[in-house]
Formats: sequence, structure tokens, C-alpha cells
Amino acid sequence: MKIGLIIIGDEILSGKRQDKHLAKVIELLSARGMSLSWARYLGDERQQIALALREAWASGDLVFSCGGIGATPDDHTRQAAAIALGLPLALHPLAKERIWQRTLEMAAEKGETPDPEHPDTLRRFQMGEFPEGAAIIENPFNKIPGFSLGHLHCVPGFPVMAHPMIESLLDGPYAHLHGQSATRERSLIVQGAMEAALTPLMEAIEAHFPGIKVFSLPSVDHPQWGRHIELGVKGEGANLDEAYATLKEGLNHFGAIVSAELVR
Repeated sequence: MKIGLIIIGDEILSGKRQDKHLAKVIELLSARGMSLSWARYLGDERQQIALALREAWASGDLVFSCGGIGATPDDHTRQAAAIALGLPLALHPLAKERIWQRTLEMAAEKGETPDPEHPDTLRRFQMGEFPEGAAIIENPFNKIPGFSLGHLHCVPGFPVMAHPMIESLLDGPYAHLHGQSATRERSLIVQGAMEAALTPLMEAIEAHFPGIKVFSLPSVDHPQWGRHIELGVKGEGANLDEAYATLKEGLNHFGAIVSAELVR
């Protein structure tokens, strides 16, 4: 199963806030022997979000969507998900219960008694209006839940909420996927060679070793190695080491200088 990440918010695209989701999700997956296949950044535009969620849901991938599930005018994810799947929005009874619990807690802190019919309370309940048939994702931070539709999981944009919610999904319904990506990498720091000259070698290795990917990461101003290329192979299975050996042997023909070898 491929894993995707959607990050929503004009504030990310404008630079007002720095994205903290991509690096953290990669970290959470890596710790469980899993890996991210793709990621997308979207602004607060309902139809664009709906299109992305429709594609994500139809893909069959495991997809986490961060942001836009609140009830203010710039939050569109709940409505976009309903549009994407052709479903009506409905107040989830368990979501309503969780939101009411949070409302009671907030009122108790102020020494007040909340009114379940007050306009402010009704607006809070809107945060529990999800596409009909959705399941809730518990929020340990403030009880305001996210929602799931199949393998599509929508959580808040706040990292302090989103990351524990994603982690609970990874360790709950997706625990059986732990270790599914046993990808390894072996690479070399190559100096004195150009990518164009190395390309035929890279193509030959990928053609000869199915399932192995060759990568090339050039750098022009590295503090230790200066101008160089990190050239390597990644993949699963025993043929990774054979592919790496072939790569090293092939470099001998170019007179390239190998400064270091890396294993990940």
C-alpha cells in the first residue's frame, strides 16, 4: 500500500507558517519501517481540495490530510470531502459528544454553565459535521475529532493534534503494515565525474537489477566534499548489494574519486 500526505493551508503556501507535517510524517513512518510515496500542498480552495481528496480516495492509497477541518470560512476540508465522495454532511453523534465534553471543560475553567443551544455551541458542533458514514479519529489534545473515509484520514492542521492522531492510526488499524518498506540505501561520494557521463552506468544497473533504483544527488558547495555527486542504489532484497558492487566497479572506468561510502 502506498502512503500519501496532503497538507492544506494558504498560510503554508504564503510562508506565514512553516510546514511541520512532511518531516514528522516521514519520521513516524520510518520508525515503523514504512515510507512516504507522495505529498501534495494545497491552498484553502474548496474545489481544488475536493479534486485532490477524490483522487486520493480513489487511489486506494493510505492518505493523511492535514488542515482545514475547522468551522471557520477558510476551512474547507470537511465540505470538500463530502463533495469528493458525493455524500451529505451530517453531525456525527460521537463527534458531537466529544465536542460537548470539550465545551463543558472550557466552561468549567471559567466557572460558567454552557448552553447546548447557544449559537457559539452550535458553531462548535459544526466541527463534527463529516461526510455521512465517516468514522471519527480521536483527538487526545482537545477532543475535537478528525474523520476517516476508508483509507483517507483527515486531521487538524495543528501539529500538536495531527501528529498523535496519525501515530494512533499507524499503530492501530495499520499496524500490520509496519515493516512493509524494508528499503535500504548504499551510496558513494563521487568526485571528478559528471552526471551526464555516469548516466549510462545508472541506466544499465536499473535495467539489470529489477526493483533497484539508482539515484544521483549532485552538490556544488558541500562544506566537506565540495563539488561532488552522491551516487547510490536503493531497494529491497539481496540484489541491492550486488547492484552496489556493480556500481562501484563501473566507477573505476571513469577514473572518479570515491571519497566516502554511506549506508542507510
